[in-house]
Amino acid sequence: MSDLYCVFGNPIAHSKSPAIHAAFAAQTGENLRYEARLAAVDSFFAAISAFVAEGGCGANVTVPFKEQAYRRCDRLSDRAARAGAVNTLQFIDGAVHGDNTDGAGLVRDIRTNLGRALAGQRILLLGAGGASRGVIAPLLAEKPAALFIANRSPDKAQQLAAAFAELAAGVELSGGAFAQLAGQQFDVVINATAASLSGDSLPLPAGIFAPGSLAYDMMYGKGETPFLTLARTQGAAHCADGLGMLVEQAAEAFTLWRGKRPETAGVLASLRAALSAQG
Repeated sequence: MSDLYCVFGNPIAHSKSPAIHAAFAAQTGENLRYEARLAAVDSFFAAISAFVAEGGCGANVTVPFKEQAYRRCDRLSDRAARAGAVNTLQFIDGAVHGDNTDGAGLVRDIRTNLGRALAGQRILLLGAGGASRGVIAPLLAEKPAALFIANRSPDKAQQLAAAFAELAAGVELSGGAFAQLAGQQFDVVINATAASLSGDSLPLPAGIFAPGSLAYDMMYGKGETPFLTLARTQGAAHCADGLGMLVEQAAEAFTLWRGKRPETAGVLASLRAALSAQG
C-alpha cells in the first residue's frame, strides 16, 4: 500500500501539488500517493479527520485554510507558531503536527534558483496578511540591511513589524503605508498581496526599484503577473514569479514527511514549460 498524502484547498482543481509530489516520489523512490482534495469552507476540521481515518500520513494546506490548520494543530514548529498559519501537516501517533514551509520555499527560490543573495539587501515586502507573516522570519534570518512592510492599512504593517522585532537584530525592520515608499529604493521587492489574482493595481511610487533590483511576485500564471508588468515598467532589472516558491515549499514539506530532499530544478523546469505551452 502506498502512503497517502493530499493537499486541501477550496478551490483546488488547479493545484500543481499532485504533479510536483508525484515527480518527487518518482525521483526519490518513495512509495506514496498524493491527491488534491476539495474541503468545504465550513468543515475543514471534518475533512482532516476523515483523511486521517483513511490512513492519511500528511497533508499540505492552501487557501483558505492555513489559519484554520494552525488552530487545529496539537503541536507547532517554531516557524508555524510565528507565522500564525500552517501549510504542512503530519499525523503522528494521533496528534496533528503543523509546520509552515512557505518562507523557506521563498528564500530557497530567491537564493538558489535565482542566485540572489539577500544578506545586506534592502527588502520591501508588499502586504501584511498571512502570506507576508509566513515569510518574515526566514527573510530576517538572511540578515538583510532593511525590511520594510508596506500595506494599504499602515497600522497592520506596523503591528506586523513589531511582532517580529525580536528577530530583527541588526536589521532595520519597519512597516507603514505605500505613500511612505516615496523617495526610497529597494534591492528586492516582494509582492505578498493578492493583487495579481484580483487584477488590482498597487499604489507604488515611481523610483522604488534600485539599480539591479529584483521584483518577485508570490503569485504565478501563464504570463507575466500584473505586479511584474508594473515593476518592469518602473525599472526593475529582474522579475520572477512564485512558481519556484511553490516547488521549493513542496520540497521542504516532502523532506519533512519522507526524510529525503528531492531535486527541484528539473521539476520546476517541467512546470515552467507546461505553463508556457498553455500560453
